[in-house]
Amino acid sequence: MTGSKSNLVSLHEDVINYTLDLSEMKISDEKGSAEKRTMTLIEKNGYHDSIYINAAKIFQGIHTEKHKDRILVRYGDDSVSPMLTFKDEHSQRVSYELAFNALKYQDLLEEILLDSCVYPCQSIPDELTSLLVVMLYDLQDRKFQAREIFDEEEPVAEVRKIEHYLYGFRTKLAAALARCRIKHDALSIEYILPETIRKQEQRASALPLCVWINTFKISLQDVFRDLKKKGFTRVETVSNFDYYTYCVDQHCHDVLFFPSSLKEELLNLDLFADCKLLLQDKSRSLAVHSAQALLNTGDDIIVAHVGSHLTIAHMSVLTNHNMSRIFVCGVKSSAKAAELRNLFSHMGCKNIQLLHEDFTEIGPTDLRLQKAKVILLLPQCSGLGVGNPIDFILNEHGDAGLLRDLFQGFVSEDKLGILAERQLNELMHAMKFNEVQAIVYCTCSVYAEENELVVKKALESGVEGNKIQPYRLIPPVFSTCSNSKASTENFFKMEPSEISSGCFLAVLAREKDSSEDVSVEDILARAAAKGLLDGIVAEKSKKEEKKRPKVTQHRRNITGSGREPKIAEFLHHQTVCDTKAEVSTSKAAGNIQQRNVNRLNSYAQLKKSVNPVSVTGLPRVLKYTSHLSPTGKVYDRQMLARKARAERKRVVLKPVEIVFPPVITPYLSPQGNKPRTSTHPAFRGWTGAKGSSGRTFPPPLPKVVKQTVLSRPRPWLPESSTFALPLKTR
Repeated sequence: MTGSKSNLVSLHEDVINYTLDLSEMKISDEKGSAEKRTMTLIEKNGYHDSIYINAAKIFQGIHTEKHKDRILVRYGDDSVSPMLTFKDEHSQRVSYELAFNALKYQDLLEEILLDSCVYPCQSIPDELTSLLVVMLYDLQDRKFQAREIFDEEEPVAEVRKIEHYLYGFRTKLAAALARCRIKHDALSIEYILPETIRKQEQRASALPLCVWINTFKISLQDVFRDLKKKGFTRVETVSNFDYYTYCVDQHCHDVLFFPSSLKEELLNLDLFADCKLLLQDKSRSLAVHSAQALLNTGDDIIVAHVGSHLTIAHMSVLTNHNMSRIFVCGVKSSAKAAELRNLFSHMGCKNIQLLHEDFTEIGPTDLRLQKAKVILLLPQCSGLGVGNPIDFILNEHGDAGLLRDLFQGFVSEDKLGILAERQLNELMHAMKFNEVQAIVYCTCSVYAEENELVVKKALESGVEGNKIQPYRLIPPVFSTCSNSKASTENFFKMEPSEISSGCFLAVLAREKDSSEDVSVEDILARAAAKGLLDGIVAEKSKKEEKKRPKVTQHRRNITGSGREPKIAEFLHHQTVCDTKAEVSTSKAAGNIQQRNVNRLNSYAQLKKSVNPVSVTGLPRVLKYTSHLSPTGKVYDRQMLARKARAERKRVVLKPVEIVFPPVITPYLSPQGNKPRTSTHPAFRGWTGAKGSSGRTFPPPLPKVVKQTVLSRPRPWLPESSTFALPLKTR
C-alpha cells in the first residue's frame, strides 16, 4: 500500500515536471520571443490581492456568454457594472492584462477545471467563478508555484480562499493542462488560440512606438541632439529600423517612431520622466494637427470629450503661440478636474479650461464659446482598428468591452447601431454652433457605419438651418511645418497594419456665402489653390520688409492652400499698379492736353509690367469704338464698365488691355523754348464720310508712331481676351 502511494506521488510529480518541460519547448521561428517569455514566467511571483479582485470584476463583464445548452461553468449575475478602484496606473494596467488573458484562454481554463474535477465546488459560489478562472490562469502562468505574499498589502478573504483551494489541487490541474495540450498538439498554450488572435497579438507586439514631443519642455532640435548622444540613429522610414533607431512621422513634424523592442528602455529615459516625450497612438496626433491647421490667431477650440489628457495637452502645445483657449467638455467631478489640472500643470499647459457639462448639454449660443471656431470630436467608437487595446482603454477611458470585441473579431449589430447613433447626434449637435467654422471628426473604427455613413448623414441632415452656410468636406491638413503633402481625398483613412493602427478622419468646413461679391483676393486665392499663380513672384522693397511685422506663427484659413504669403505679395504689387493706372485714366478724362504732357512717365512705368496683346478676343462691338466721337466713346466706355460690374457676379471676367494711338511728344523749336506740336493734317480735325446717323467718322490714321498700353492685369483669366482702343489726341 505504501509502495502504491509512493508510486502515485511520483506519477504526479512526473506530470508536473512534464508540464513544465512542455512550457519551455519552443518553435524555431519564434525562438527569441519565446525565450524572453520563459524568463518572464520564471520571474513572476504573483500579484496583490486587489489586482486579482479588479481583474475578476473586469472579466465578469467581458467573458464570453455561451448557449444555455452548452453552459457548464456558471459565472453568476453580471448585470451590475463593477466598481473598480486602482492604487496606481501599474495596477490598473496589470488588472486589465490579467482579465484579457483570462478571456483569451477562457475555453482552455474551463476545460482544465472540468477535467480535473476541481469545478463544480459547493464551497465556491457562482459569483466567485470569475475570480477562480483569473487566478487559475495566473497559477499556470507561474508554473503552479506558490505566490509570494506581500506584507504591506491588505489581505482579501475571497482571494486567499480561492488561492488555497487551487493550490491544493495543483497536481490535478497540471495534469489536466498537459492532457489539453496533447489533445490540441500544442507545445504551449499560445498555440491553442485561433490563428487570427495569434496574428493580432504578433502585430500588436511589433507595432512601432509612437511618441510626440512636448515643446513646452524641450525643442525638436534638442530632442534630436539628446537622442544622438544616447546612441540613437535617425532613419527615413519605419522600414529602415534597426535597434537604436528612430524616424520622424511623415504627417506630423513633432511625432517620432521607435522600434517596439525599445519600450522598456525608452520609458526609463529622462525624456519620458520629465514629460518631454509622451507615448500615444498616432491617430490622436493626426486629429490634433488637423484641428490646429484650421485655427487663426485668437480662435478658441472645443474638445467634445475628455478622452486622454495627452490629446488635450498636445492640442495645448500646438496652440501655444495662437493665444487660443481649449474648452474641454465632460469633466464631471471636482476630483477629476483637480487631477487633470495637476497633469496639465506638470506638462506646462496653461490655456485649458474645463467644463463639467457634457458636450451635448452645452447650448450652441453659450457665451463662453463665442470665439470657438473649431470643434474636435473624438467620440467613443468600437475601436477595432487600435493596435494595443490595453493602452487604448487606459489612455482614452474606453470600454473594457473592446477586449471582447477584439477577441471575437467583430462588434455586434446592436452595439454598433448604438455607437453610430450616438456619434451622429454628437456630430449634428456640433454643426449647430453658428460661430464654429470647422469640425474635425476622428475615430479608430474600421466600420463605415461609424465613419463615412455618420458624416454623410450629418451633412444631409441640414441642422445648420437656412440662415447660415452649410458644411462640406475638405481634405485635412495635418501640419503647417511638415514636409508632407496635403491629402487630396475628403476622408483620411489608415488601415490596421504592422506599422500603424487604424484611423478615420474627416474635416467639415462651412461653405463660403455665394451671395457675397467675389473679391479680387477670393479669386486669387482660388487661382492659387489650383496652382495658377506658381510662376508669379512679387518683388519686395527693402522699405516694405522693414515696415512689415514679423509673423511667428503661420495662419491658415479653412480653404487655404499654403500660398497665403505669395498671394499677399502679389495683391500688394497689383494694387500699386492698378492705383497708378486709375490715376492716369482719371487725368486723361479730365484734361486731355495736360495728359499729353504728363502721361509719358506713367506710360513708361506701365509698359514695363505689361505687353501689348492682340484684339482677337475683343467683342465685336468694342472693336469699332474708334469710329465714334469722343463723347460717344466716353459714353460707351461708361456703359461698358457698368455692364461689366453688373455681370461680374454671374460671368467670368476677361482681361482687358487698352492700346492707345500714338502720342505726339512735345518738342522744342529751334528758335526758342516754346513747345509746339506737329502740324500734320491728321491731327487738326476730323474729316471723313458721314454715317447713317449723321456722325462724322475719322479717316484711318496714316501712321502709328508709338503705342502705349494701359493694362488691367488679371492673371487668373485667359490672355487671349484683350482689345485695343485708340485715344484722340491733339
